[in-house]
Amino acid sequence: MVVIGGGPAGMMAAISAAECLADVTLVERNERLGKKLNITGKGRCNVTNACGVQDFMSNVPTNPRFLYSSLGRFSTEDTMSFFESAGVKLKVERGQRVFPESDRASDITEALKAKMRELGVKTLRHRIDKIDTEDGTVIGVSAGEEFIPADAVILATGGMSYPLTGSDGDGYRLARELGHTVVTPEPSLVPLVSRSRICPSLQGLSLKNVSLTVTDRQSAKVVYEDFGEMMFTHFGLTGPMILSASAHLRDIKEGRYEAHVNLKPALDRKTLDARILSDFAKYSNKDFINALDDLLPKKLIPVIVSLSGIDSRKKVNSVTKEEREALIDAITDLKIRIDGTRPIAEAIITKGGISVKEINPASMASRLCEGLYFAGEVIDVDAYTGGFNLQIAFSTGHLAGESAAYGV
Repeated sequence: MVVIGGGPAGMMAAISAAECLADVTLVERNERLGKKLNITGKGRCNVTNACGVQDFMSNVPTNPRFLYSSLGRFSTEDTMSFFESAGVKLKVERGQRVFPESDRASDITEALKAKMRELGVKTLRHRIDKIDTEDGTVIGVSAGEEFIPADAVILATGGMSYPLTGSDGDGYRLARELGHTVVTPEPSLVPLVSRSRICPSLQGLSLKNVSLTVTDRQSAKVVYEDFGEMMFTHFGLTGPMILSASAHLRDIKEGRYEAHVNLKPALDRKTLDARILSDFAKYSNKDFINALDDLLPKKLIPVIVSLSGIDSRKKVNSVTKEEREALIDAITDLKIRIDGTRPIAEAIITKGGISVKEINPASMASRLCEGLYFAGEVIDVDAYTGGFNLQIAFSTGHLAGESAAYGV
């Protein structure tokens, strides 16, 4: 059996198949396995999410039902047990996110590699040019002049995000050549572009404990709400909330969506007004622009002052109730238009991939080509941030490996 791709899905598939006593060769084009895995979670690796199945499915916007079988066979608890038994101590953080205690993604990669070595999985460094078939059945793979015979092939090449790690869409080509449909790949969990002048002026500013609401200006509907962290950049917005929001935005056109940021979500308007009055009393002889240091980050003050419409040099003891209302509006509803996303190469994951209609969810087997199986991001399934995408890789990889070993 051949597994194409040495990422989390491919390595788990190889381990699962080898545990079923299959003779497994894993083929990876990079000089080392787990290259993309090592940079996930800013190098910390959010390995899974310690939530129940229904909560998990609510975090999968694309084809969640397809995952019931694979998650049933290899759950979030199974993933945690696998790594704990491999000597990687885990911890659960906010939002049920699971990380290695060491905060080192390399510990996860090394655990997978060690398990493969223990089970006798062979690894080769090659770029696969073709999956060879005969009468609609897999017979092996071709890598340049070399032919590697195989009675089963698991395609686990990833999507198109972070192409320098090897995820350049090559798997889509291999699948198309065997008749599979590829749902057009798009970036997901990706920074958002804004042409608002606010963003460059706030470049590098990180906000914590703020609330985000994204609205569709065409339908006037709220498409995403969250509470947490975000950051301004020269091109627009990034950070955990922004990346998650991007997965909800379909058919992004210039200015179609708008982000609304509440800088003080813990305070209602009355409480916030009392807080402002307290600060104004403290700085009663100062200009308005110099009386907000206790309330807002320094970089944000000129932006909020401008949006409030209050003269920056007005003495705070002269600011009217109506002007305070305008200030509260600016603080609780900082509006930033969204004009697009960064390129797919900067996305954490790819939305789109091999159509799930052509894959048996109970085995990850191709419905079109006997002996061909799929695992991980190459499939048209994607989830939000929080460890869900890695769990999908592990679950589909485990099921694909098991199914390929038993020929089901």
